[in-house]
Amino acid sequence: MFLYKGFEDEYKKRHDAIWPELKELLKAAGIRDYSIYLDEDTHILFVSFTFQDKDKVDALPQHTVMQKWWGYMKDIMESNPDHSPVVIPLKEMFHLP
Repeated sequence: MFLYKGFEDEYKKRHDAIWPELKELLKAAGIRDYSIYLDEDTHILFVSFTFQDKDKVDALPQHTVMQKWWGYMKDIMESNPDHSPVVIPLKEMFHLP
């Protein structure tokens, strides 16, 4: 994902106050160990989390609270027409379980 330059503090502030209903939705989808990292040179956000049920995670974009969150965040990061964040899938090059 891509954060607009100058919005680092605002992004952190919004996530520090994540909506309880969004937090519950993510947990209900089985998401654990969710972290977001910022490359301060490129403003690229890297997301990492674990999950057990891919179908539940894949269904998250259909939930109203997720769509509202995207709308809330669209002014500070690159977004698609549906307000979802622009993402680039990464190819795993190494994993040590």
